[in-house]
Amino acid sequence: MKNATIIISFFILSMLETQAQGYLISFAATGDTTIVDTIKVDNLNSGAAVILRGGDILHLKTALGIGYHGNGNGDLQLYPNPMKEQSIMTFLLPEKGNTVIRIIDLSGKIIHQISRLLAPGEHSFYVSGIGQGSYFVEISGNGFAYSTKFISQNSKQNEPEIGEFSAIKSIPDNMLKNVSETIEMTYNDGDLLVYKAISGKYTTLYPDVPASSKTVTFNFAACTDGDHNNYAIVSIGTQTWMAENLNVGVRVDGVQDQTNNATIEKYCHSNNVNNCAIYGGLYQWGEVVQYLNGASNATSWNPAPAGFVTGICPSGWHLPTDIEWTSLTNYLGGLNVSGAKMKTTGTFQSGTGLWHEPNTTATNESGFSALPSAYIYPASVFYLLGDNCFWWSSTEDGTSLARDRGIHYYYTDTFSGYTYKHDGLSVRCLRNF
Repeated sequence: MKNATIIISFFILSMLETQAQGYLISFAATGDTTIVDTIKVDNLNSGAAVILRGGDILHLKTALGIGYHGNGNGDLQLYPNPMKEQSIMTFLLPEKGNTVIRIIDLSGKIIHQISRLLAPGEHSFYVSGIGQGSYFVEISGNGFAYSTKFISQNSKQNEPEIGEFSAIKSIPDNMLKNVSETIEMTYNDGDLLVYKAISGKYTTLYPDVPASSKTVTFNFAACTDGDHNNYAIVSIGTQTWMAENLNVGVRVDGVQDQTNNATIEKYCHSNNVNNCAIYGGLYQWGEVVQYLNGASNATSWNPAPAGFVTGICPSGWHLPTDIEWTSLTNYLGGLNVSGAKMKTTGTFQSGTGLWHEPNTTATNESGFSALPSAYIYPASVFYLLGDNCFWWSSTEDGTSLARDRGIHYYYTDTFSGYTYKHDGLSVRCLRNF
């Protein structure tokens, strides 16, 4: 009997150790704000993703762990469930976008739906007027779809309604969750995670390969252009880069040059403004440096003075020099391998990304998140989306050329070269300090 007790105790201890495997990650912030609203966590190895509130703790559980219940549904909750006359649903959005909320019965029929342009963070809506039965609530937007099942015990069939939570006059205290939680996510040692933290207008990316429990501190900094667009940022080595391409200015057709007319002008691939929203704008070099010292989009030899060239970059940011681009690629292991570390993963053909196949060994482990925005040459011919991306530097190379950097779907390299100033390339800005 004594031996049996020892065996049972050992089994219980083993179970507890197995359940406790993994790491606990908490979050903090510094810089322009110390508040974290939401965090989207992407496991770039497994494809798993979860969304947390700033005060939540991420529990990374190894594949050997038991009792895992993933939370990849945007933390969508509906209370009370079963519903009687009215329930409240809460959910988290990773980023701003048009969001559709649907109530669907078990046959697949849409009972009611609304569409709203929502900011990132937590949102609350009420659901009412749903007749007796079982249903799904589905919330979908750009790149995400959440759903959960609920039961209605409402014996009176009214007009179905989904409305803003603020429209409710009397709100029970227990309707909304307001305490921190521990959110679980499967993890294997060596997996690369990218945290995307949002706080109001601030967004920052943080690549990480956790090897222990710890606190991740996000450094928030304003990156707002002249059109009041806010950009995600990422720290790579000692540099802080925009984590998305610049998209400032008024669209002009690709058949015309951008001009020094006190208005920032941009090309959108295929003259489609929706492509600017995804890939950013394309700019001629003179427009990028805002015609500094008489610079133009054609032949001009006007080397930039010492110091930062702000050009069309946000205040506090500047167009990187050729040397600063070299510092980035050197930190990522050199020209031969840095491109793969800067490209977003997945391919257009597989439906998991925007690059053409094979998007060779892309990892995005730097968090630079490069997209295949292509380019325009010479102010009329748009090259194929999905193939490549090129960015300007502030460094000229002769009378009609400027230095650039580029990456390609088929190669792991970053290409260091030069291009004609009348070409339209993408822009990434670098923080001044």
